[in-house]
Amino acid sequence: MDNTNGLEQTLQEGKLYRHVNALIVAHLRDNNFNQAASAVASATMTPLNVELPPNKLLELVAKGLAVENDEMIRGVSSTTSFDSSIASAYGSVPAPRVVSMDFSVMHDVKGSSKSFPKHETRHISEHKNAARCARFSPDGRFLATGSADTSIKLFELSKVKQMMLPDQRDGPVRPVVKTFYDHLQPINDLDFHPQNTILISGAKDRTIKFFDFSKTVARKAFKIIQDTHNVRSVSFHPSGEFLLAGTDHPIAHLYDVNTFQCYLSSNAQEISNGAINQVRYSSTGGIYVTASKDGAVRLWDGVTSQCIRSILSAHGTAEATSAIFTKDQRYVLSSGKDSIVNLWEVGTGRLVKQYLGATHTQLRSQAVFNETEEFILAIDELSNEIVIWDALTAEKVARWPSNHMGSPRWLEHSPVEAAFATCGTDRSIRFWKET
Repeated sequence: MDNTNGLEQTLQEGKLYRHVNALIVAHLRDNNFNQAASAVASATMTPLNVELPPNKLLELVAKGLAVENDEMIRGVSSTTSFDSSIASAYGSVPAPRVVSMDFSVMHDVKGSSKSFPKHETRHISEHKNAARCARFSPDGRFLATGSADTSIKLFELSKVKQMMLPDQRDGPVRPVVKTFYDHLQPINDLDFHPQNTILISGAKDRTIKFFDFSKTVARKAFKIIQDTHNVRSVSFHPSGEFLLAGTDHPIAHLYDVNTFQCYLSSNAQEISNGAINQVRYSSTGGIYVTASKDGAVRLWDGVTSQCIRSILSAHGTAEATSAIFTKDQRYVLSSGKDSIVNLWEVGTGRLVKQYLGATHTQLRSQAVFNETEEFILAIDELSNEIVIWDALTAEKVARWPSNHMGSPRWLEHSPVEAAFATCGTDRSIRFWKET
């Protein structure tokens, strides 16, 4: 029996080594380290053309590091009381319905645009003052909103969908599962930890606060980063070990979430003006993007924090208000107060497409992809409508009334399904889902 177990263990270890070797070869090859990939493939007898999902090695390393540092990040012991219904399976992201779009083939043929599916919408809650921002969790199970009233609401989307059912018979459904009160000034932005039940918020009180939403009673932050500036935007690194803060300072502040040590780019002197309206990591964390008040969109190396490309006057003399990567991190979608949404090629800084027809000149407007990247959504402040374009043809395919009193301040799309949220100065939060 012992010999059998030993043999099985040896076979399992051999299988694991072969899989690790394949991951290394694929990673080197896909990142154009062809000579190194060939050397490793030859030394380990691994096929050079081994097929694995893109960035699989980075994804596994990021998840492993997050698990290893879970207790340290939480700052609590394993005996703390948790809400198992919230914590269970958090971070297990469902497979997307369609692979990310290939924007290398851009279509200009009119009439070839796709139709955006019909959605139903429902008012799901409201704050006591303007609702300023919203964020979905990576697994699509939760939605968080932040307000000028300094509160944060956490919604469980299964309950939101339950309250939208026409034949609801089980009494009133309460979709808000947590409300956090710990800031002194309005909330500007939110983000979810990629693997753990941690929500962070950035606010005008110059703090970044950490909330563990699996704990049953906690309404206060368990960790606080005190910045020196108004924290306008926050973004977790995919590993969960670092976060970026976009502030009134022109350079994003990079924080180690375990030590709270702050790092700044060494070429900061090259950028002298322009508070950051939004900062976002790419899907692998290899690069990040900032959208600034000076109208520039800048790309930064995720390891060295060096500015690797500046798209100056990306929105003319108007503010750049949002910037996000495509899933394959080859393109950046930006929005500005010039009422234009732009698609940029990361490798060259080339303008690939413009999406016109939505006026946004006053608010910190967002332009977002739907979950398949087939469509782009933004707010038209003038008409108080949601405008939707076909991402490949840049044709407007829909204009829907926002159903808010006054134009929404924020629009955020689910990363995993056909659903999005809007919130605004009317204090309300609306949830939209495909019918």
